Amino acid sequence: MIGVPAGWFWMGSDAGQDVERPLHRVWVDSFALAEIQVTVAEYARFLDSTHRPPPPTLDDSNFNKPAQPVTAVSWFEAAAYCEWLSGITGSHYRLPTEAEWERAARGGTEGKLFPWGDDPPQSRRNYGSLWKNGPEPVRRSEPNTYGLYEMCENVHEWCSDWFQADYYARSPECNPQGPASGDRKSSRGGSWRHHIKISRCSARSSIPPQFQYADYGFRVACDLR
Repeated sequence: MIGVPAGWFWMGSDAGQDVERPLHRVWVDSFALAEIQVTVAEYARFLDSTHRPPPPTLDDSNFNKPAQPVTAVSWFEAAAYCEWLSGITGSHYRLPTEAEWERAARGGTEGKLFPWGDDPPQSRRNYGSLWKNGPEPVRRSEPNTYGLYEMCENVHEWCSDWFQADYYARSPECNPQGPASGDRKSSRGGSWRHHIKISRCSARSSIPPQFQYADYGFRVACDLR
């Protein structure tokens, strides 16, 4: 787990899609975020302990290597993993909010498109040879300045918030949690199966929480008290 310090940051983008507007100042309390996406090996321990059914992609050799991020996990399953992890560790694990995720992805740098700056994703080393049939193993890319790997790439990551397209126009200034209800859950980060594999830090996405997509995974957050 990597500690992310409390502070203000500029969330969203006035140059991105409509759901990223308006650019607005947000305060986020300190928290910790896992340096990597939850892997197949980590998720297997959860399955062994809880006897839950495995996600459908675990039968596919393109998705079941131990160091790959686990995929095709619904939001409810990701939340159940956090609850299980909390129970066996005594710490409060959960999914990050959208605001926490974006602050962590930016790594303390304001105004940049990607965790590394403004250079396009295609400029990244070996970009053309990656993500052919599924996500890459974790820790293959350079970490951002906070030490977090694969932020904005590999798989979409579930967030705790319900999704609302115009939420930024009315969201609170401090520790926004998303709307109280909705039909879709928010997600962040890029996807191995998109034409452009790496998303901008401010890019938002969402799907219904029961869906199990082969390019959806998650990473855990933890309260710091």
